[in-house]
Amino acid sequence: MREFSHTIADPNGIHARPAGLLVQLMQKFKSNITLNRDGQSADAKTLFAVMKLRPKCGQIIVVRAEGEDEAAAIEAAREFLTTNM
Repeated sequence: MREFSHTIADPNGIHARPAGLLVQLMQKFKSNITLNRDGQSADAKTLFAVMKLRPKCGQIIVVRAEGEDEAAAIEAAREFLTTNM
């Protein structure tokens, strides 16, 4: 299992458009990938779950990946969040 923390910098938090793009990206991987915020967890491959998490600006999310391509999944998530959030 691999994980990293990211502080949301976008003033709008993770809203529908970037959430959809993140989900599309994460669906390319076989690993189980979750987003965690304040004790809540969401499947990073499901738009509804990510939207329900409602990460806002300044909040920290933890991305966890476990599986055969976990390293690539974490790197892709880190790059996406750093660039877009």
